[in-house]
Amino acid sequence: VVGVPLPAEAPRPQAPGLPLINPLSGVLTPGALLTNSLRRPIATEDAYAPLGIRLGSFTVLPSFTQSLGYDTNPDQTTPSLAKGSVALRSEGELNFRSDWSRSELAGELRAGYLETPENEAASRPNAAGTVRLRIDANRDLRIDAETRFLVDTQRTGSPNLQAVTATNRPIVATYGTSLGATETFNRLSVSLRGSVDRSEFEDARLSDGTVISQADRNQNQYSMRLRTAYEVTPEISPFVELLADTRVYDLRRDTSGLRRDSDGIAASVGATVNFTRSISGEISGGLQHRTYVDPSLRGLDAPILAAALVWAATPLTTVRLNAQAGVTETTVPGSSGILTQTATLEVQHDLLRNLSIIVGGAYLRNDYQGVSIRETGFSATARLDYRFNRWLTLRGTYLYQEITSTAATASFSDNTFLLGLRVNP
Repeated sequence: VVGVPLPAEAPRPQAPGLPLINPLSGVLTPGALLTNSLRRPIATEDAYAPLGIRLGSFTVLPSFTQSLGYDTNPDQTTPSLAKGSVALRSEGELNFRSDWSRSELAGELRAGYLETPENEAASRPNAAGTVRLRIDANRDLRIDAETRFLVDTQRTGSPNLQAVTATNRPIVATYGTSLGATETFNRLSVSLRGSVDRSEFEDARLSDGTVISQADRNQNQYSMRLRTAYEVTPEISPFVELLADTRVYDLRRDTSGLRRDSDGIAASVGATVNFTRSISGEISGGLQHRTYVDPSLRGLDAPILAAALVWAATPLTTVRLNAQAGVTETTVPGSSGILTQTATLEVQHDLLRNLSIIVGGAYLRNDYQGVSIRETGFSATARLDYRFNRWLTLRGTYLYQEITSTAATASFSDNTFLLGLRVNP
């Protein structure tokens, strides 16, 4: 989406698709690679492409992956406290799409669990999903509805957790829904979209049994977005977008006594491109302003960026770029918000019809406004898929993650090695 991201520490998942970066758990969300719906579809004549299951007018693509490997720092904590463990990762996916002559219902759902038996406290779940409904009311009017969710965990060294001795990774859940309509006037289109999003944070536990409540971080965001686009050519459609939102916390004041409710407004310009044989996607940039209810919290002015591009470099090579920048929320005393910048670059190359390699990198920067906390993150990943047939794939994955922070105990580095089997019924 274009504009202000969701207020939980990670930017809102770009629709369509699932999130690639989540600062809560590191730099790259586990299993996120190749989940973005902008990926190049496998040709139907590919002898190794999954056929899916036909259920009425729907095509359903389920899959399950079981992997075994080793994680050098599953807690994602400082090197002196790191405790490696054998890693077992279970992950299920369900993609579906309707085959209606008009309108469409589609979704991508994923859930996984990382088990670290030699360090049980670091075992954790994660899940993400998006379901979209498009209703073609008539030739010129389209109605869109969407539901989305993201479940992840905080790393114990996160500055927002403010607990250097936390023994668990608190679960964070964000979920929401949107409803909008787009009217087309020849080459001009106008869309209006309203959204409601919710963020909830689990309490943290200390080594002495004390529970740290994070109820002061639970909040709702209400937003309205207006976009006007003009189709210059069938391949390029520039647009202008305005976004207004308000964020309301469950508790009137946080643990520091601050009122963090805020209002934001943003303006951006961009373009949707669809050069079928080369580049497709969307990119936009602009400015935003946030005003906070508490007079001691300084208002923020910041650039915003949203990009999701796919480049079919050759019939065998695909490059994907995702980038976001915006203001995310924090309860660190003295800080109004976080200027968050994220980017991922991924290259997939098909070595053979049944053998592909994927390499990628991700970048993260968090600047806490009003305090001297700065975080820079980086990740690198490599994955090799060998497809025995349509329904069985051997998968090897390596993931490196690191965050360098000015906050005590917040820096970490982590290496994860996994080898598993993926089944597409």
